[in-house]
Amino acid sequence: MTYDVCILGGGPAGVRAARLLAAAGKKTLLVEGAEVGGTCLNRGCIPTKMLLGAVTARAGVQALERQRVLSAEVKLDFAAMHARMQRFVNGTRQALSKQLAAEGVETACGYAVLDGPGHVKLKTGQGARDIEADDIIIATGSLPATFPSMRPDHSVILDSTDLLASPDVPESLLIVGGGVIGLEMADLYAALGCAVTVVEAAPHILPSEDDDIAADMAKSLKKRGISVLAGCMTQGLLARDGKAVLRLADGQEQVAAKALLAVGRRPNTQGLGCESAGCRLDGRGAIETDEFLEAASHVYAIGDVNGRVQLAHAGEHQALYVTRRILGQVSGPYAGGPVPACVYGSTEVMRVGQTARDAALQGKVTVGVAPLSANPIAQAHGDITGFVKAVRCDGRLVGMAAVGHGVSHLVTAAQQLVLHRVDSGHPLAFMFAHPSLDESLAAALDAPQKELSA
Repeated sequence: MTYDVCILGGGPAGVRAARLLAAAGKKTLLVEGAEVGGTCLNRGCIPTKMLLGAVTARAGVQALERQRVLSAEVKLDFAAMHARMQRFVNGTRQALSKQLAAEGVETACGYAVLDGPGHVKLKTGQGARDIEADDIIIATGSLPATFPSMRPDHSVILDSTDLLASPDVPESLLIVGGGVIGLEMADLYAALGCAVTVVEAAPHILPSEDDDIAADMAKSLKKRGISVLAGCMTQGLLARDGKAVLRLADGQEQVAAKALLAVGRRPNTQGLGCESAGCRLDGRGAIETDEFLEAASHVYAIGDVNGRVQLAHAGEHQALYVTRRILGQVSGPYAGGPVPACVYGSTEVMRVGQTARDAALQGKVTVGVAPLSANPIAQAHGDITGFVKAVRCDGRLVGMAAVGHGVSHLVTAAQQLVLHRVDSGHPLAFMFAHPSLDESLAAALDAPQKELSA
């Protein structure tokens, strides 16, 4: 069969591209090997936040208890939390499928392989089909990463998909990897009464963030009883006598009832036949793209699969660009801009734009810091740990970051500030409500600038 566009992958990037193209009158086929909505809806962002939404409420109560303004007993029912999560995910997925059909997107559940320029072989439960398309968009996402010495057995050693699917809370949990996934799971399971240990090979947790942000997050985790071991090289992870055992490079062992392998994600390109369509893969298995997100003539790669930014909203943004390019509405190169990113939980992290560490490679960096202890809304909620900071390179605002309770809510305003380079030198360009947590962004812009030491 012949289509205007064939999209491989039904996650956020693929779905957005399909809806936009169908709305523009393009005959569009969306191929998904599992469930529509991809990892984000079914096995990642959304179920995780549904669970964290319950435990962070408990953290808020505990913060006010420490201020001696209330006394309460909060009991978490993980079985009920898990059932609620599943209902929401299932309902959202069903609604999305109906919405795609109503908007004229043809969907197919099956396994697609590129078979030369403009050709896709599709295998479904009903048999094989040969698909021809004027344009192909690859949006197959990513999978949990592994190492030869650390692989999940899906029983004792788990990946994030296994853990989210489990209705049980282990007595103890060893988390290998102190990035976003690892820390969000640490927050969740520690709140549920699980003894949690996080092990990170890099010098500090959250390796993609500045060390001051990571240090504040580490303090917060330790206050909640979570053990954090950073700078720990490992030799291997195995199951022994029904327990998870992590062997460290110094010969010591960490043992727990279960282990979560959270060492990142890898592009989902294995067996896709990318080379047959003229695409090239880099050493990580990501599809190489040019400045137009094109991997080969009339073949585009968007989202996690191109290895640029592994965030659902970044994939959706790329989908918007590619669909507009296919429709002839844009001709210039793709500009992703400052990408917003967050870590969710009882203590959150947000960042837009560059870290101070990365900006220092380009010029003179100064940083302004505003402690949340000076913010009336943070004080009102009883949790005043953390700070907001503004990063300038050669006098220009290039990034903003924060760590603390509720700081994910600052990310959109921070993006506007960085995107439009609104600074304290432009007092009429932006108005902050008072009192609000947003005012901490203004405070960071106005804070004394300290030059970043080498």
